[in-house]
Amino acid sequence: MNRYVCIHGHFYQPPRENPWLEAIEQQDSAQPYHDWNERITDECYRPNAQARLMDDAGWLQSVQNNYARMSFNFGPTLLDWLTRHAPDVHDAIVAADAESMERFGGHGSAMAQTYNHLIMPLATPRDRRTQVAWGVRDFEHRFGRAPEGIWLSEAAACTDTLEALAEHGIRFTVLAPGQAKQWRAFGEHHWHETQGHGIDPSRPYRQHLPSGKHIDIFFYDGPISQAVAFEHLLNSGDHFASRILDALSPHRDGPQLAHIATDGETYGHHHRFGEMALAHALQIFDQSDVQLTNYAQYLEMHPPEHEVEIHDNSSWSCVHGVERWRADCGCSSGMHPGWNQRWRKPLRVALDSLAVRLSTLFEREATNLLKSPWGARDAYVEIILDRSESTIDTFLAQHGAHLLNARERVAALSLLEMQRHAMLMFTSCGWFFDDLGGIETVQIMRYAARAMQLASSFTHDTLEADFLDTLAEAPANGVPRRNGRDIWEQYVRPSIIDIASVGAHHAVSTLFDGHEEDETVYCYDAKRIAMERYDAGRTRLCIGRAKLRSQITLEQADIGYAVVHLGDHIIHGGALPLTDAESHTLTIHSLIEAFENGDFGAIIRILETDFGTSSYSLSSLFADEQRWVLEQVLATTLQHRQEIYQQLYETQAPLIRYISRLNIPAPHALIMPAEFVINERLRVLLRSDEPEPDALSELIGEAMRQSIRLHRQTLIRDMQDMLARVASAASVAPDANAHLDRLTRLAQVSELLPFEINVASTQNILFDMLQGETPASRESLGKACEAFRVRMH
Repeated sequence: MNRYVCIHGHFYQPPRENPWLEAIEQQDSAQPYHDWNERITDECYRPNAQARLMDDAGWLQSVQNNYARMSFNFGPTLLDWLTRHAPDVHDAIVAADAESMERFGGHGSAMAQTYNHLIMPLATPRDRRTQVAWGVRDFEHRFGRAPEGIWLSEAAACTDTLEALAEHGIRFTVLAPGQAKQWRAFGEHHWHETQGHGIDPSRPYRQHLPSGKHIDIFFYDGPISQAVAFEHLLNSGDHFASRILDALSPHRDGPQLAHIATDGETYGHHHRFGEMALAHALQIFDQSDVQLTNYAQYLEMHPPEHEVEIHDNSSWSCVHGVERWRADCGCSSGMHPGWNQRWRKPLRVALDSLAVRLSTLFEREATNLLKSPWGARDAYVEIILDRSESTIDTFLAQHGAHLLNARERVAALSLLEMQRHAMLMFTSCGWFFDDLGGIETVQIMRYAARAMQLASSFTHDTLEADFLDTLAEAPANGVPRRNGRDIWEQYVRPSIIDIASVGAHHAVSTLFDGHEEDETVYCYDAKRIAMERYDAGRTRLCIGRAKLRSQITLEQADIGYAVVHLGDHIIHGGALPLTDAESHTLTIHSLIEAFENGDFGAIIRILETDFGTSSYSLSSLFADEQRWVLEQVLATTLQHRQEIYQQLYETQAPLIRYISRLNIPAPHALIMPAEFVINERLRVLLRSDEPEPDALSELIGEAMRQSIRLHRQTLIRDMQDMLARVASAASVAPDANAHLDRLTRLAQVSELLPFEINVASTQNILFDMLQGETPASRESLGKACEAFRVRMH
C-alpha cells in the first residue's frame, strides 16, 4: 500500500481576552453566545470531537473523534481558553492525540504551534526563540510528549525561522506549495525552479540549514485545500473524499501522499456540518485502498529523497510574502472595496519601536532580579501554564538573581508580563483585516497599552507619547481624517485599568451580593477587610476596605471604597489605595452624615472631590459587570413591565385570535405584548429543570396561529440545550425511562418550530447510552432513539 492520505486542520482563534482582566468580555456580535470562542466551540471544536456518521437514510449510525484520524494543531492561547471554559473539548483533543499514536505507529497527530500567532519572519531572533520555546512547552504540558512537528502562524517562514524550529528539535513543518523556491533529488546538482510549475505535494522535502541542521517540509495540495476552504467542497463528504483520492495517481510507482491543510474552523464553523463531511470522508478512506496517516508516521515510513529551498519571507495567505503584516500590499478580506491598508506600515513601525524600547528596559531592570533575563523569559511559560503560588515560588527560586523579597517578586513578574504583552501585540490578526479600527487591531493596541502600563513602574520615558506620534500617521478607513491616535483615544484608553479600578468593581458588587469575605474579580483576589451598608428606601450606601492582589504580578493594594446606589441605574462611587487612613476616615464620616441627612447631592460631591479621578459611575464598570448590575437594578422594573404586558396580552388575546381567523394581520400595537409574553414564557419553560411538552406545544401553536414572531436565535439555542439537558439527565438518572419518555415527547414539540433545531448533542448522548450500560428499558430508549433518528444496532 503506497497511497496515503492526510488531512490537516489548523485550529486557532485570535486571543480576545481583556489584557487587564485575562478574560473575554461580552461580544454582542456572537449572540446568542457570550463570545466568539464560545460560539465557535459549539459550532466546530466540540462537534469535531463528536462527529456524527449518518447512514443513507439520514440516521445516526456512529460517532467518531475526527481529531484522532486527522493531523491537527491548536493555538496555545485557544487551548488555554478551552481548558478553562470547555474542558471536555480540551480533554477530547488530548485523548485524540493518544488514540492517534496507537493508530499511526506511535506518532501522535497533534502538532505544536508557535505561541501567539505572530509572523515569525518579522519577529526578532529573541522573539522567534521564545515563541518556539513557549509553543513546544505548552504542547508538552498538554499532550505529555515532545512535538515532532510545528505549525507556523500563517505558515509564514524564512530560513532563520526554520533554524529556530530545528534548534528546538522540531522534525517538520507544513507550508503552502507557493513557498517552495527550488528543489532537487538528493545527490543531484541542478536545482529545479518551481515558479510556473509548482512543486509536487505528494512527497516530503528536506531543507538543509546554514547551521548544519535540517528540517523536513510538507507542501500541501493547494487547489484541493482552496476548494475545501472557499469552493464548498464540504457540501458532500463523497465529493470531498473523491477529490482527494483523485490526487493519487494509480500509475505512479513508489509512495505518494495526498494531503491538504486549511483552517480547522472550516469543519463546522465556516461550513455548517463540515465536521460530518470530514467524518464521512475519513470513513471512506478507512474503507478504500489508501492508508490514512499523519505527517510524522509518513516521515518514518518514507523519509525525504529530495531537498528544497523555500522563498524567504513567504506565507500561505499573502502572495507578496509577508507584506500583509507590514504594508499596503493589496491583500485584504475583500469585504470593503475601495478601502486601503496604508495604516499597516505606521502600526508596524510604532510597535517595532516600542518593542525595542521595552526590550532595553527589560534588560536594564531585570538584570538585578534575574540570573538570565532572556532565559527567564523563555521559561516564563511555566508560570503562564500554572499561576499557582508554588509554581511562582519554584520559578523565582530557579531564575532569581538572589532570594527576592516581596517587592522584587512583583517587579520581576511585572517585567516578564510586560514582555508577554510585548509579543502579544504582534499577533498577526491585527494586520490581517481591512481597517485600523477593527476589533483585532484594537486588541493588539490594547496589548501595547498593557505593556506600557507595566513598563511605567520602571521608567518615566514618554513611551505612550512617542508611540501615539507614530500611530497618528496611520490613516483609518471609513471616517475622513481619523487616524491611529483617534482609534487609541476612542477604543484603547477607556479600557485601561489599574488595581484601584478593580477595587471599584469589587465595591459595586457589595451593593448586591452577600457578605462573603473573599471573592475573585477576574484575575484578582479580593479579601474583604471591612464593610458596612446603610439603607434608606431604594437607596443604599456601602463603605469598606478590601485587600486586592493580582494573580498575575502579585501586586497588592489595600483599597478603601464607597459606593452609593440611588435607585435604578444611578450608581456613584470611588476606590483608592489607602495611603492616608485618617483622611479616608474623615471622608467616610462625611458620606455617612450626608446619607443619613438624605443629601445625595453632597454624597456625589464628596465622592468626586475626595476620590478625584478614581470616582466612577455605572459606565465605568467592566462590560460584563455593567450588564450584571443592570440586571440587578432593573429586576423590579422589568418585573413590573412584564406584568403590564401580561395583562395586556390576556386582555387582547381573544381579539388577536379573532383577527387571525379572518386572515387579517393584527396591528403591531396588539402583537407586541403577545410577542413579548409568548417568547418569555417559552424561554422560561425551555430553561426549567423539567420542561413540560404540553405547555410548550400549546405556546408554540398559539404563536403559529397568531403569526407571532418567535425569537429565532435564542429559541434555537434554548431548545437545543433543553433537549441535551433532558437526555443527559436520562443517561445518569435511576428513573431514566421517565426522562426518555419526556425527551421523546419534546422531540415532537421541537418539530413544531418553524426553524431547524440541531440535535447533534442529544443524538450523541443517546448513542453513548446505546453503547454502555443504562437503567433505561429498551422500549423507552428505542422510542427516544427513533424520535431523534439514532440507529439501534
